[in-house]
Amino acid sequence: MNIADYFLDDRIREGLGGRIALRTAEGTTTYAALQARANQFANAMRAAGVRPEERVLIALPDVPDFAAALFGAIKMGAVAVMVNCYLEERRIRDICDYTRATAIILQTQRGEVFERAASAAQCNPRLFILGKDEEDARIDNSTLHFDNFTSHSDDPAIWLFSGGTTGLPKGVVQSHASFVNSTEHYAKGVLGYAATDITLSVPKLYFGYATGSNLFFPLAAGASAVLFPERCTADELFTQIARHRPTILINVPTMVNHMVSHPGAAAQDLSCLRLATSAGEALPPSLHRRWNETFGVELLDGLGTAEMWHVFISNRPGEARPGTLGTAVPGFEVRLCDDDGREVPHGEVGRMRVRGGSRAHGYWQHPDETRRAFAHDWYVSGDMMTRDEDGYFTYQGRADDLLKVSGKWFSPPEAEECLLAHPDVAEAAVVGVEDEDGLVVPVAFVVLAAGGTTAAADAADRDTASSTARAVQSTLRAHADAHLETYKVPRQIYILANFPRTHLGKVDRGALKRLNEGRS
Repeated sequence: MNIADYFLDDRIREGLGGRIALRTAEGTTTYAALQARANQFANAMRAAGVRPEERVLIALPDVPDFAAALFGAIKMGAVAVMVNCYLEERRIRDICDYTRATAIILQTQRGEVFERAASAAQCNPRLFILGKDEEDARIDNSTLHFDNFTSHSDDPAIWLFSGGTTGLPKGVVQSHASFVNSTEHYAKGVLGYAATDITLSVPKLYFGYATGSNLFFPLAAGASAVLFPERCTADELFTQIARHRPTILINVPTMVNHMVSHPGAAAQDLSCLRLATSAGEALPPSLHRRWNETFGVELLDGLGTAEMWHVFISNRPGEARPGTLGTAVPGFEVRLCDDDGREVPHGEVGRMRVRGGSRAHGYWQHPDETRRAFAHDWYVSGDMMTRDEDGYFTYQGRADDLLKVSGKWFSPPEAEECLLAHPDVAEAAVVGVEDEDGLVVPVAFVVLAAGGTTAAADAADRDTASSTARAVQSTLRAHADAHLETYKVPRQIYILANFPRTHLGKVDRGALKRLNEGRS
């Protein structure tokens, strides 16, 4: 099994070579053209000495050559490692040393940074710098035919990076079989990807969520994907939707919030969309309702991890329940267990464990973490959830984020949802910190809505920013007092311009805790 066959070359064999595979502002790329370009990359890498099973870093923005380079590496039996092309030099060097990459494919705009990082790395990778005359010629002059390496279904195909908040994220080693499994069960079985679909993604292709939903899934169905290299903002997204009229939008909660809060949201025509998905972090019910009221497009929340490659819990079209992640995707089994591995009753909080055909081999060079997380057939996660009698899962936070206050457990999303219900609040995050007595207490951080502080400003000195902030904090504290049990009310509420975020775009709760320590 080689997934370059499954996702790309099989479409040519089916006679779909003339169909559009990729759409950009500059034009379209057919399946046949994408295959030919991928073959050129494969031939150029092989000629440069790259061998099967060696790692190749794909460090490109969302352009057609990202897809071609990715498939080129897979075609020749190499293992693709997708990275953010805008990483800083030190992080690039660390990733080179960790992966022992033998090649990096990048654009000339980042050439100097990558050249310095590669020269300092121990592995001495070969650079393919697109936009550099000699490199372009090397690839452009490579032959258009390539016989794919005969990979085994269990061979590593792609490394993904797990979401860490400190240090270098762990490399998750995924096999060819994982990508086929999730495509068949989730993309085709749950979302119903079809040849008529056009996909558009908020996350960039180097995220596994987008690699699947906005490249692999549409190609497997003979559909097409929209690619754009620009930074994703609500304005840019509305422009892309107007230009390409996609049928599936791959979204994340942060962008859902930006879209519904945009001053021109009500005037946007999203009638082309048959559905949108959300993953990556918790989608608050209030935000889900605002989306429904603003756009009327079905939004399907779900959960996936790098360790299982993609989404394995999802709401279904026509059956979405705001506030839940949905039910287990067919082909996956999900259990919620206590610390001793015993399944908890419906309605009780348990640690998630999942098994199915998309489980990774483990974490590269992290044997202890691999043994803890990959137990027998299961991936044992740090995600805490409840499940109702209908099988719908509700996210309760990470195990490290659940708080025990005054001897009672509670989940930060409950306090976050309360704060989000206030009209002045655009984003909210609650973390647990130790007070002066060494006891854990909840502390909240909020980002105010555009034009916010409406209620608070009336009671504040409008000429004094600090007094306005105090008034906002007082108003939000009173709001929390009125809607939460006493032990769940945040002891402090800090106002931020923006939240710190991890490399995956999630709220960096560790950074918030450190920020609290600096303000205490």
